[in-house]
Amino acid sequence: MTILDGKKISNDIKDEIAEEVKKMKLNGEKAPHLAAVIVGNDGASLTYVGSKVRACERVGFESTLVQLPNTCSEVELMDTIDELNANDDIDGFIIQLPLPPQINTEKVLLAVDPKKDVDGFHPMNFGKMALDMSTFIPATPFGILELFDRYGVETKGKHTVVIGRSHIVGRPMSILMGRKGFPGNSTVTLTHSHTKNISEITRQADIIITALGVPKFLKADMVKEGVVVIDVGITRVPDSTKTKGYYITGDVDFETVSKKASYITPVPGGVGPMTIAMLLKNTLLARDMHS
Repeated sequence: MTILDGKKISNDIKDEIAEEVKKMKLNGEKAPHLAAVIVGNDGASLTYVGSKVRACERVGFESTLVQLPNTCSEVELMDTIDELNANDDIDGFIIQLPLPPQINTEKVLLAVDPKKDVDGFHPMNFGKMALDMSTFIPATPFGILELFDRYGVETKGKHTVVIGRSHIVGRPMSILMGRKGFPGNSTVTLTHSHTKNISEITRQADIIITALGVPKFLKADMVKEGVVVIDVGITRVPDSTKTKGYYITGDVDFETVSKKASYITPVPGGVGPMTIAMLLKNTLLARDMHS
């Protein structure tokens, strides 16, 4: 069994990007610039945005953090987006989700200039991805593809089962795994909360990608020997015996499933760190598109 070490691979990617940025600066070119917009002060979102900003520093990117109050109106947020769209100094930017209830998320994501949408959430970029055209791939799916690529995990002709159909992970993953090329060329089954007899389907899977957010949902009796397991789920489970008062777990019962798997991602340290590395990679792509 091989652990797909997202922490290690993401560090490799950051080192590669840092080298590229160094060359740019030596040539007198400007470094890529990533901006992040966060509305309110949700703990998990702040932590996540903080790690994005630190990752930018590490690779030599410029970064800007725009913090708006929880009471911010949709109009104010749209004005901020217009400013970022118009600012030639900024190559790419992200809007940290979730947004407070007074703001229409769909409207906000539509307002982002597709050429600066390094999260890959704009319908134009999503559509291009679905049509195999070159575009920004959402960072988490992009990170999973990169793990397959760097560990040489065979996907051609395999049966991939995706659990969860979110627009951020499940749906794009189901499209990408079925596309021509590597990683891809697999036969995809997309399962969700209305799927009957899910364990019958997962037991036939060569590759399982789960993004459900249900702790330890995938058990050993639901998978076959030699399966490849990608765990995108991340849940804080309250636990008074831990110093933080909680522990972090994924969708997979790692203890038992790892004994049957040929490759598996841990939580934490699997897909999570890859997401930030691929966001940096998308920002680099955005800068190339603008230059």
